[in-house]
Amino acid sequence: MIEILNNELYRSWVSELKDRIKSAQIKASLSVNSEMLNLYWDLGKSISEKLTVSDWGTKVVETISKDLTHSFPLMDGFSKRNLLFMRQWYEFYQIAENKSIEIMKQLVSQFPNMQNQLENIQQIISLIPWGHNILIIQKSQDIEQAIFYALKTVEHNWSRAVLGLQIESRLFERQGRAVTNFRLTLPKPQSDLAVETLKDPYKFDFLTLAEKANEKDLEDQLVQHITQFLLELGTGFAFIGRQYLLKIAENEYKIDLLFYHIRLRCFVVVELKSVEFKPEFTGKLSFYLSAVDDILRNENDNPTIGILLCKSKNKVEAEYALRGLSQPIGIAEYQFSKAIPENLKSQLPTIQDIEAELNAKQCL
Repeated sequence: MIEILNNELYRSWVSELKDRIKSAQIKASLSVNSEMLNLYWDLGKSISEKLTVSDWGTKVVETISKDLTHSFPLMDGFSKRNLLFMRQWYEFYQIAENKSIEIMKQLVSQFPNMQNQLENIQQIISLIPWGHNILIIQKSQDIEQAIFYALKTVEHNWSRAVLGLQIESRLFERQGRAVTNFRLTLPKPQSDLAVETLKDPYKFDFLTLAEKANEKDLEDQLVQHITQFLLELGTGFAFIGRQYLLKIAENEYKIDLLFYHIRLRCFVVVELKSVEFKPEFTGKLSFYLSAVDDILRNENDNPTIGILLCKSKNKVEAEYALRGLSQPIGIAEYQFSKAIPENLKSQLPTIQDIEAELNAKQCL
């Protein structure tokens, strides 16, 4: 027995069996969740329709709850509160059928991995847990927002806590809103994906900065909170380094933050400005993009993208500044709500603390 346990072939075989079991468990879990949500949809529809045509009133839901709980004692989910959620959930998505289909197709088109897989709204919302569904309909203002957050949850496998944070940060309103020249400088479908990747404004509420914080202060804290920063940037960004050194014609230049985007398959240069946008900022960023393309980019990489994050911007000026540029650049604002007095800045982490945390998170 001991010899078998130590046998490499046996251990490899058992490992494969365990992977199959885990895969089957996940599929079974998803199947159970989908079947349960389809049942909840039918119950919500039936309750909604019955209350519409009868004069029983909503108090009858309590009676239904007791009857179902008595008949199915081993099943959860038949409380009065949950049955009312089912009704609310069903009614939330009941809009004119043609409009519903149009909204769904438009949003699904922004998610390449899900195209040709989702045929109706019920199919989309059955892919995420019940608690997520309730959170979405309670926090979304309309069906378009709700489907957007449902698709994002499926795409990124968000927990309910992360979903809540994304809704609170108004991701729907910010996604794809940055000023860019991507559609003129990048081929499809990369340009569409790049546009949807950027936000405006970026929310850096996790920072604790004094009012007169400069670019270095901002950069230090973004690196210190690299996990939250990557979450705000969005899925696909891999952190390469800060103050990334480029040697050009015997001179040294340092990029504020350098990333690689897995889905876009390109380097992403992020430049931080603690002041209002100025047209000349794009010239320096364009210079960095050319350098990264020549020095770091390989034949399998797409053109490097630049993101200019400023404290504020005038949209017209930003659009003018991007006209005629051959490099793909996006311009967006950032916001942070927490501020500390100058006399408390000494309580912020030291450079050594920042470097220690950064080194611990290089695997991100």
